[in-house]
Amino acid sequence: MQSDPSPFGIRGFLIDAPEYGSLRSRRDGAMIVENGRVAEIGDYDDLRKRQRAAPVRWTDREAVAVFPGLIDCHTHLPQYSAVARGESQLLPWLRENIFPVEREFTGPRAREEAPLFFHELARNGTTTAMVYAAIYEDSCDVGFEAAERSGLRVILGKMMMDLGSYGQLQPKKILSVSLIESERLCRKWHGADNGRLEYAFSPRFAVTCSEKLMRSAAELAQRFNAYLQTHLAENQEEIEKVHNLHMSARDYTDVYEKCGLLTPKTMLGHCIHLSAREIDAIAAAQSSIAHCPTSNLFLGSGLLKLDQLLKAGLAIGLGSDVAAGPELNMWQVMRGALDVQKARNMLEPNLQRLRPSEAFHLATSGGARALGKSAIIGSLDVGKEADLIVVDLAALLPYGKQGRSFDDLTPEDILALCIYRGGPHANLETYVRGKCVYCAPEPTARA
Repeated sequence: MQSDPSPFGIRGFLIDAPEYGSLRSRRDGAMIVENGRVAEIGDYDDLRKRQRAAPVRWTDREAVAVFPGLIDCHTHLPQYSAVARGESQLLPWLRENIFPVEREFTGPRAREEAPLFFHELARNGTTTAMVYAAIYEDSCDVGFEAAERSGLRVILGKMMMDLGSYGQLQPKKILSVSLIESERLCRKWHGADNGRLEYAFSPRFAVTCSEKLMRSAAELAQRFNAYLQTHLAENQEEIEKVHNLHMSARDYTDVYEKCGLLTPKTMLGHCIHLSAREIDAIAAAQSSIAHCPTSNLFLGSGLLKLDQLLKAGLAIGLGSDVAAGPELNMWQVMRGALDVQKARNMLEPNLQRLRPSEAFHLATSGGARALGKSAIIGSLDVGKEADLIVVDLAALLPYGKQGRSFDDLTPEDILALCIYRGGPHANLETYVRGKCVYCAPEPTARA
């Protein structure tokens, strides 16, 4: 999917968070997008009056905010149909609700659902996503095909499991087949469309993966300079099970260290229950963490000690983690991140609360850093690729356009409205590399 080479302009209240803890904004701002990148940023009146060699086509809507595209660092393609299902904790929830759904995610079902999934991401304003498929090669292949057509920036991998797998292969064959299929998928898709699509070798977690599988996944990722993604320290029962399976390891993180899974291109999901040693090990390896607050609350997994991870210098993004997370709406994931730290604050009154600007940073610039993409996405800067969303402010205000004026809203006000009231109903357009990959349908006129 090619970007429109002709320049176009977008007018709106520009808001981003390049640095943790602060917002940058232009009330009546604008940007010029050309050849898929942000070519100019400034005040609308100034940019509109400038003389250029080529005419600029303007998108000029009333009362909109323009943000960097939202980044989802951890989600599951086959699980979306099972959101909000089950009341149990992680391991029984997987056995009873998720493995049966993933087991069926192949053939016609995968081909039918994959395009719907990526459309939902775009509708929700997500421009970049790191995604797990099911264990089947075709589930990942059709996922990439759908991602390619969607225009989104996607990192995807075939789920790898050889212990307690839901597949029908014999135990002696699961390992070799998983490695062969994962390598084949990586060769086919990693770096496709000038790097818009990339591959992530995806051993599920140490409960369902042998040491040989984990070591082999790490070796393949290094060979192809691909990503790795897995889960770590999400649930206490999970941690105990890993301890029983790997008695010689110092802790859960040590299992991954010994297998070579901790690298600068590794994304570790959850990481709720980590010791100081584990945090230091992850930081030393320059691996990243996907914080999945809505998922952690739904399964009762625990409250992330975000302050400790940030203090260690770790790169942290946010993840929807459907289906444990109930939706793909990253604004609601930001709200979940705020709620988790508020809950901690009730128990630790001296703990500083997370602010909306900080949660927003994690979902944009923080996610870009966690994926090693800070140079190209995550903020509204000249030269970066034009991944952005346009949000209708009237859809967020009580009484819409008939309510209070937009003129007295601060950037903090607008951001809080998005986090607490935002979602696909307010998302007007989603752009990736300057290409509009989602445009909200015009409202039907009433007779």
